[in-house]
Amino acid sequence: MVPRRWSIAARLFALQLLFVVVGVAVGGVWSWTSARADLEADAAEKSTAVAVSIARNPFVVQQATTADPSERLEPYALDLMRRTHTDFITIMAPDRTRWTHPDRSELGRPFRGTVQPALDGRTFTETSTGTLGPSVRAVTPITDDDGRIVGLVAAGVTVANISSALVPRLTSVVLLGLAVVAVSALFSWLLSRYLGRVTAGRGPEELARVFASYEGVLHSVHEGLVVVDRSGAVVLHNDRAAELLHLPAPAERQDPVPLAALDVPDALRTLLASGDRAVDETYATSDRVLVVNQEMAFPRGATRPVGTVATIRDQTDLLHLSGELAATRTLTDALRSQTHEFANRLHTVVALLELGRVDEAIRFAAHEIDRHSEVERHGETDRRSGTDASGESDPCADPAHTEPEVLDALLAAKRAQAGERGVDLVADTSGLLGPVPAAPADVVTVLGNLVDNAVDAVAGSPQGPDRGRVEVVVAAAGGTVRLVVRDDGPGIADVDAVYERGWSTKQSGPEGRGIGLDLVRATLARIGGDVAVTTGPDGSTFTVEITTGRVPS
Repeated sequence: MVPRRWSIAARLFALQLLFVVVGVAVGGVWSWTSARADLEADAAEKSTAVAVSIARNPFVVQQATTADPSERLEPYALDLMRRTHTDFITIMAPDRTRWTHPDRSELGRPFRGTVQPALDGRTFTETSTGTLGPSVRAVTPITDDDGRIVGLVAAGVTVANISSALVPRLTSVVLLGLAVVAVSALFSWLLSRYLGRVTAGRGPEELARVFASYEGVLHSVHEGLVVVDRSGAVVLHNDRAAELLHLPAPAERQDPVPLAALDVPDALRTLLASGDRAVDETYATSDRVLVVNQEMAFPRGATRPVGTVATIRDQTDLLHLSGELAATRTLTDALRSQTHEFANRLHTVVALLELGRVDEAIRFAAHEIDRHSEVERHGETDRRSGTDASGESDPCADPAHTEPEVLDALLAAKRAQAGERGVDLVADTSGLLGPVPAAPADVVTVLGNLVDNAVDAVAGSPQGPDRGRVEVVVAAAGGTVRLVVRDDGPGIADVDAVYERGWSTKQSGPEGRGIGLDLVRATLARIGGDVAVTTGPDGSTFTVEITTGRVPS
């Protein structure tokens, strides 16, 4: 696991705290050293004054020449030590023999320290270690009236006492240093907290990676990207947004652009200023059609938005392509519808030919050609007479009626086609005693598509060892012709959607699906017929009724 790097705020806090602590420590050491030097200088000066005053005292000069100087000088020295607050006063002979000492056991013993400068007639100070430990001392000669050195005086203060005198000062320095560290740490913490908030706790390496990624994404996306702050100004945009909204080209330092200065429609300006959420909203500018999506921008872990982020796509070219696609789809749907119609008509023609009714097949095909020619001529009519050249009746001669022979031919063709797919088609037209009150093309469209859908439903469902079955019953009663198409397929899940164009229970193929039943509905609406469907797990039944009086003339 890679250890987490310190954030900029944490690094700055640690650096500032370290700097303050080191500074306080250095200042404390310097203050201690300076105070100690001052105290040692004061001690040396005080010791020199005491030693010189003793050496010049006539009493001391007189006692130095007696046979037993210690008898009178020892009490004198001890009393003077108490009164001058010095640690020791040693009066000695020129040969270092002590006449006085705080410790009487040291009397008569040699003095420890330097005396040569005093023997040379000079007063000097030094820091040396004696019987009482390290001390700051002053040594001066005792001279008689003739200038002859009759003794020496050493007075001093031990280093331990000097250090003790520094303790109050050291306590003040430490307290002051701790106060400085505490105040500095507080300000450093407040600053680091602010930096942690604005940098989201990221380190410099992470910020560098984020900035590099941000630059790459910002200038590589093909959509326009606009960031609007709470004051209603564009604070960030990429190259594509500059092109779509006529903004200045992005630079390293982008000045905020007020929304009022944008050359965009008022509705788009209002959306950007509102901060509302938008999903695929379309706005037309002077030269483009723009699709805008907008969301509020929240910093990580924050509940208050800092502004909004909007993405903008140019839909101008896409709308042109959509128009062309819609026209192409319309043409394709028309071709699919014609495919269904002409397949049923072709089956009818083939069935008539197989039944030996060649003339009727030719006239049926000719009628279809004439009908489509009339459509192309915007409704110009060229009706044929009702009889052929031999004067015999033609089941296709009356364009508003369809003879039973046409239905028999269509069902014969569908029966052969169903048999190839393993489906038994059973047709009963015995109840049809006269022509169907509708044009042959319309009847073929309705019955042919219903049979095709029934065969598809049965052929596409598992039947076990038995073959699927489709039943067709055509009967007339009271001026109404009823066409019933029944199958034993799986049924229809959504009856309400069954007549919608594109709806189908079959997989989509190159010839298109969901067209046949839509043609049935449209044809019956045009000729005044009705269709009803009942369905269940055992199959579906379509019932069509065509009434004579409702057929348009």
